[in-house]
Amino acid sequence: MMQFARIGAALTAFALAATAQAEPPRLVRQGSATQLSVQGKPMLLIAGELGNSSASSAAYMAPHWKRLKAMHLNTVLAPVSWELIEPEEGRFDFSSVDALIRDARANDLKLVILWFGAWKNSMSTYVPAWVKRDQSRFPRAQLPNGQGVEILSAMAPATLEADQKAFAALMAHIRAVDDRQNTVLMTQVENEIGMLPVARDYGPLADAAFRGPVPAELMTYLQQHRDTLAPQMKRLWEEQGNRTAGTWSEVFGPGHQAEEIFTAWHYARFADALTRAGKGAYPMPMYVNVALNRPGRLPGEYPSGGPLPHLIDVWKAGAPAIDFLAPDIYFPNFVDIVNIYKRPDNPLFIPEANNADHPQVPGNAFYAIGKLDAIGFGPFSIESIDEKPGALGEAYGLLEQLAPHILAAQGLGRMSAFRPKSLYDETLVYEPVTETIGNYRFTVAFADIQRPVATPDTVNAGGIVIQTGPEDYLIAGQGITVTFAPAASGPGLAGIDSAWEGHFDAQGRWIAGRLLNGDQTHQGRHIRLPAGNFQIQKVRLYRYQ
Repeated sequence: MMQFARIGAALTAFALAATAQAEPPRLVRQGSATQLSVQGKPMLLIAGELGNSSASSAAYMAPHWKRLKAMHLNTVLAPVSWELIEPEEGRFDFSSVDALIRDARANDLKLVILWFGAWKNSMSTYVPAWVKRDQSRFPRAQLPNGQGVEILSAMAPATLEADQKAFAALMAHIRAVDDRQNTVLMTQVENEIGMLPVARDYGPLADAAFRGPVPAELMTYLQQHRDTLAPQMKRLWEEQGNRTAGTWSEVFGPGHQAEEIFTAWHYARFADALTRAGKGAYPMPMYVNVALNRPGRLPGEYPSGGPLPHLIDVWKAGAPAIDFLAPDIYFPNFVDIVNIYKRPDNPLFIPEANNADHPQVPGNAFYAIGKLDAIGFGPFSIESIDEKPGALGEAYGLLEQLAPHILAAQGLGRMSAFRPKSLYDETLVYEPVTETIGNYRFTVAFADIQRPVATPDTVNAGGIVIQTGPEDYLIAGQGITVTFAPAASGPGLAGIDSAWEGHFDAQGRWIAGRLLNGDQTHQGRHIRLPAGNFQIQKVRLYRYQ
């Protein structure tokens, strides 16, 4: 009973309005989970990311802020571009940043800043004109034939220095205007880094470095983490004899695989140095996001060298200042991908998860937060649906109500989430899922089990189960049927003591609706949350012979 008394105390503390001493947002541990702490309290980021150009215009954004708040968001991911804040070298204009912070505050929303610096989606299109036009100082990456591409070379010291100065200035400004209010929670360093359309830069600085030795820091990391390396990295290194020194081709073999690891290392070192400059001005959590690769494509056919699943170890070795790597997931096999990035050394945050109107998004949000203790979740182009939020708005409404209970349960084995698994070919795996939470074993079946192909009607099914007391649970979502059995010694059968539908009000108080102990629970046999009707049920179980 004492453990649930502590949960109650945590919920009480979460609800208190007393203001803690101002400090930057920071990452803290609770059990096996990592949470974002804002002014001394944990926060779940119920988020959405703006389109790439939306935040550049306060007038464009003006009608959207209230609608985003009405969709139950508490956080907006918003780009800030280098070309807007430093139109002339050394002259900074933070009016676009100040407008973002002002309008977010006016609507009781928080921000995650996305730094569009040297690279955005691999390309260098958001850098200032004075950078674009000075190729001698800020050289481009080159193709094997010497032709430049619209991508700044990560090998150029001047590019790193200029990006560092701008990023540090941005972070210093945010600290100056926001350190007491913490409107800005985290910062994304660059956006979807990666080399196109080949695996590596072929400029003279890159060629010289590729012919040189693999840095000792990377070799030491691989040796120290030999048993936990990503499978593809481990296999590649072993195939070359587990060499502990040599050139990139000697250690990782000839061809594009060594070239991509080389690219990843230099992007990681650039991002690490940039992050250190930013944290030197304002030490808040910072992350790098990931443009994932399609199966069967070669490096350069996708953004080569980003923090992809097979390159996570290179990024962990090369960029220790970065707090976590965050996948942007637009593929159907969300469950497979997101589990790769949930690691003891990598807290989970999903900055982009399909476009906001994609039918798979609500179920993905429940799964990432409830199953994998995600810090937060945000689909892309959120403002595109703020007048017609549909299922996402309903799902976010549940997450908003459940946030204190989710935060109290994260990392402590008192919560899980369930959704049908979608494969890369969009086939749905509908087998029921069983998990033990507390002293009961829950089996969750999904709606429409005769329809194995992903459609808007089938991919939405999913829910979350949170233990709030020894026999008390919150079950939320839609399109699921939940049965239960004892998971500890004692009477061998489990029944429903009571099942109430209802909701939590703005003060976190439970407002009960109908008591569902009859037909709605199949005479005590299961808890059912019908498809198309997002809801919360407060359930108390009991044991009998």
